Order: sequence, then C-alpha cells, then structure tokens
Amino acid sequence: MADATRRPLGPGDPAPDFELPAADVEGTVALGECLARGPVLLTMLRGLYCPFCRRQISQLRPTCETLRAAGVSLVGVVIASAERARRYFAHFPPCFPVAAAPDRAVHRAYGLPEVTRTPGIQQEILQRAVEQLREVGIQAPPGQEAGALNRTDGFDVTSEDQAERERPLQAVGYFLIGRDRVVRWARVDPVITPLPAVGDLLSMV
Repeated sequence: MADATRRPLGPGDPAPDFELPAADVEGTVALGECLARGPVLLTMLRGLYCPFCRRQISQLRPTCETLRAAGVSLVGVVIASAERARRYFAHFPPCFPVAAAPDRAVHRAYGLPEVTRTPGIQQEILQRAVEQLREVGIQAPPGQEAGALNRTDGFDVTSEDQAERERPLQAVGYFLIGRDRVVRWARVDPVITPLPAVGDLLSMV
C-alpha cells in the first residue's frame, strides 16, 4: 500500500493498492484482483459502530447489482478487525466484497481526514438519526436518537466498537477507479451522502 497522502485522492490520482482480510468470509480482499476484472467503486466507511455505515451497506444492494451487470465491482472497507467484522456480517451478509481494516491506514492512504465533531456535525448526525428512525416508525427521547438507531438492527456494541467510536470521526469516501488504477471520480464527506445516478457513474469509467 502506498504512503498516506495529505489530501483526499481525486480524478487522475493513482489508487493505492491494498490486500486486507475479508470482513464477511475467510480470505482476503485485494484491490488489484478486483481491478483485474474491471473498474471498481470503492466505498470507504467508518467502524461498525456507525449505524449510517451499516445501513449504507444494505442500501447499496440495488446499486451493486446494477454496477455488476455493467462490469463494475463494488468493494467496501470498514474499520474493524476481521474477527469482529465477521461476527457482524454473519448475520447481515453484504452483497459485495467488504474488507476489514483493523486501523485507519488505508483510509489515510486515500487521504480521508479525521473530523472534529463540531456542534454543526453533531446536529447533522442527530437530524439524520431522527429521519432514519422516522422511516422505520420509531420515536426516541431527545438526545437518544443515535442509540435508538443503533438498536434498530439489533447491533451489540463491543469494546472494540466503543474504542473506535471514541476516536476522532473518520470521514467516509467513494472512489471510482478504472482498470488502469487511476481514480476517475471521488467524493469525501464527514457524513454519508447519496451516490450519483448509476448512469452518471458508468459514464466516467
């Protein structure tokens, strides 16, 4: 894997290679092997403690299937040990390969920053939690929305999850990478935002 960069990677940058333990099955996930089969949309998420990241993995299923039909692989990275990740994904299997990164080295290599939890970001996270709880018909006491959202899928926070949650907030990112290992498109954000239309993504590979 390449050395960490000081800025998020963007179009024209070479994508750092990695080989990491698979998060859902025995074995590994290697970016180079995925790129040998075609372009890759790399989805870099936070630790499993993040309910928005766990929900994103499940919500990407239609996108995953559409991209796969067009010859583009969706690959994810979560910050967790392989043991912890496999315990979780045994109950919630993803539709695409997900790698377990036990630290933030791969995220740093792609230039994803750590973010201070400012009042503005905290408010945005809270608002998103309220919206997602509303979607599933759940109301929570003020200030407890994030915890309530965590419980909607029966998630059990471990000491590993808690330790990751107490670190600075990890920004998330998407990187569309061509078979030549060059980034075609990227989005980096402290919170998860919707992807562009699949047709727009496909037009860039």
